[in-house]
Amino acid sequence: MNKSRLVGVASAAALAIGLIGAAAGPAVAAPAAATGPETGYLVLAPQGKSVAKAAARVAAAGGTVVASYDQIGVLVVRSTNTAFTTAVAGAGVQSVASTDGLGTTLVDDEESVALDASAVEAAGDPTGEQYWGLQWDMTQIDVDKAHEITTGDPSVVVGVLDSGIDATHPDLATQVAKDQSASCIGGVADTSEAAWSPTTSDHGTHVAGTIAAAINGVGIAGVAPGVKVASVKVVDDDGFIYPEAAICGYLWAADHDMPVTNNSYFIDPWEFNCVNDPRQRPVWQAVQRALAYSTAQGTLTVASAGNSNVDLQHKFIDSSSPNDGSYPVEDRTITGACRDLPAEAPGVVTVSAVGPNEQKSYYSSYGLGVVDVTAPGGDTRFRTGGVSPTPADGVLSTVYPGGGWGYKQGTSMAGPHVAGVAALAVSAHPGMKPGALASLLERTSESLPCPDGVFEPRPGWPAVCTGGERNGFYGAGNINALNVVQ
Repeated sequence: MNKSRLVGVASAAALAIGLIGAAAGPAVAAPAAATGPETGYLVLAPQGKSVAKAAARVAAAGGTVVASYDQIGVLVVRSTNTAFTTAVAGAGVQSVASTDGLGTTLVDDEESVALDASAVEAAGDPTGEQYWGLQWDMTQIDVDKAHEITTGDPSVVVGVLDSGIDATHPDLATQVAKDQSASCIGGVADTSEAAWSPTTSDHGTHVAGTIAAAINGVGIAGVAPGVKVASVKVVDDDGFIYPEAAICGYLWAADHDMPVTNNSYFIDPWEFNCVNDPRQRPVWQAVQRALAYSTAQGTLTVASAGNSNVDLQHKFIDSSSPNDGSYPVEDRTITGACRDLPAEAPGVVTVSAVGPNEQKSYYSSYGLGVVDVTAPGGDTRFRTGGVSPTPADGVLSTVYPGGGWGYKQGTSMAGPHVAGVAALAVSAHPGMKPGALASLLERTSESLPCPDGVFEPRPGWPAVCTGGERNGFYGAGNINALNVVQ
């Protein structure tokens, strides 16, 4: 919850009066600041200014700087002073926000189904990957044909900002760039393998397999099995993604030369972060700075559109936030002042999801001018032509623990297909800047038309597509691996 309280300039004033009156009588001690549970804050210096003044104000207000991101003028702070928000205000501080209660749970995907070994006989392919025949997602976007040209350059590292990657998995053991991996939990980078490995969730391991599972005769193949992935852990053991962890992750990836990051989550307990809400504005500002810095350093951010089946372009009512118990759930009208972060931040490639039939997955959020491209995310609730869907209509990838494979569906699964294709593009065309890379991904996608009328593959989940060749459901179209490497 937001534990900010009004405070402290009065305390400083009282101390000054006491000192001035010392010659005439005993000094009057300043009242002690009220203490409470240790709380996290983001403190922002004015744009483009040093954090030195802000850091001094933090210390004077009874806070401790746990991470200083001088590159973007942001401090991650902890304090037990219940009046910290007001006490720290002043010259050198643009804005401050408590981040306690601002963590959002990782929205795991609708299905998480273990691979049925009885269903995979003769599922292999000539390369020897035993489950390739079940990877409809890869053939849909011509990954097999792209691999005839390149499987990716091992010097290319994709940052997986997620719940950690199991570096012992047989399909990932050779694929993880351990020297570029770190945990960003708490907003501070920790490079120990124990810190960036998964503990409670296999989400990041599944994402990593889609991007770069090795061609080694075992299991599956990733979109770009020749590249590496770095585990940048931003999801804590309770499944929460706090703003300071995401900001740390963006900067870690940018400062460690990762040309692409995958981001299958949203920040804040409100799925939509509104700049006209004082509880959220500083978070929006800090995330914007971090993403802008990341782009300037040469990193393209790929983000999932979300699994709420909402039109991100238009006004609607959000009746499900916050989702972490920090405040009562509010019915909020979502307007142009609100953004799903990082998906709707400038410079981010935003990805919707399609199923095996190349139609919008029933859960995928969408929006003309918001979605840039689409990619296979799975849809286990919908098939055309009277064909019953199965768990195999999800995306098969690596899971944790146990070193196995399983199905998940969601825009979380669509995003890593795009990140993997981007890694192939950088491998085939070295030196591409983020803007050029994003443009290439869009220009080489296979356009998909809007379905007619109201699209409602699952009762109670209607959606309407707007636009033409580029539209709200699919953006420029379904990503294509072959086209980007030719």
